[in-house]
Amino acid sequence: MTAAAFTPDEMMTIAASRALSSSDVCFVGIGAPSAACNVARLTHAPDITLIYESGTIGTAPDVLPLSIGDGELCDTAVTTVSVPEMFRYWLQGGRITIGFLGAAQLDRFGNINTTVIGDYHNPSTRLPGGGGAPEIATSCGEIYITCKQSKRALVEKIDFFTSFGHGEGGDHRERLGITTRGPTLLITDLAIWKPDPVTKEFTVVSLHPGVTRENVQETCGWTVRFADSLEETPAPTALEIGTLRDLKARTAAAHSGK
Repeated sequence: MTAAAFTPDEMMTIAASRALSSSDVCFVGIGAPSAACNVARLTHAPDITLIYESGTIGTAPDVLPLSIGDGELCDTAVTTVSVPEMFRYWLQGGRITIGFLGAAQLDRFGNINTTVIGDYHNPSTRLPGGGGAPEIATSCGEIYITCKQSKRALVEKIDFFTSFGHGEGGDHRERLGITTRGPTLLITDLAIWKPDPVTKEFTVVSLHPGVTRENVQETCGWTVRFADSLEETPAPTALEIGTLRDLKARTAAAHSGK
C-alpha cells in the first residue's frame, strides 16, 4: 500500500531508511540521518544497532534526539561507553559498518563541509563543525549521506574539507592509505546517487516520484551525471510514512514540553 501524499523531505528520509538492514551497526548523525535510522529500526530493520557519538550503543529512542547528549539516547541504550572507548575501540577498531552523515556543503566526490561557509578566517557563516564526522568518514565501513538539494549545498568546490569523501576521485582514498569504502550512497530530497565505480563521482541512479532530470540539475552546482538505466524511487508505503510522521509528532510534543 502506497501513501497518498508525501513531501520531498519525507521521501528523502524514507529512501535513506531503506538502505539499512537489521545486520548493520550504524553510527548515526543528528538530524535527517537520525530520522532515517530510526524509521528503519521501527519498520524493516528492528535489530539494527544504532550508535551515537556520545557513547550510546544499541539505543532505541522513542523521540528524535536534539543532540548527541540528549538523555533519550542514554535512557534507551543497551549500554553507554566513554567517548574515547567509542572512538578507539568501536569506530577505529572497524566495528561499525555504516556511518550516516549530513552535510552543509557537498561536492561531487562526497567530500563534506560542516565547518564554515566562505573563507575560514573570515567566514560568512560559521557552522557547528565536524564533531566526530571526520573520523566517522574514514573509519566506518562505508558512508551514507543525506542532503537537501540546492546550489548552496551541492557545490563545485566545498569551502572547507571537514570530512573526507573520495577526495579528488578515483583511488585517492587508497593512495592516502584509507582502507574503508567511503561514501557509497547519497540520498537527497530529489534523487538517489551512487559513486561511479572508477571515477567515484556521484551519479544519479534513481529519481524520486515526480522529479525530472531538469529538477536535479537546477539544484546542483556541477554538471550532473545520470545512470544509463535510470530508475524511479518507489513511493513511501503507508507504514513508512505513518511511522515517520508518528515519530516526528512524538518528537515535537516532547521538545515543546507537552
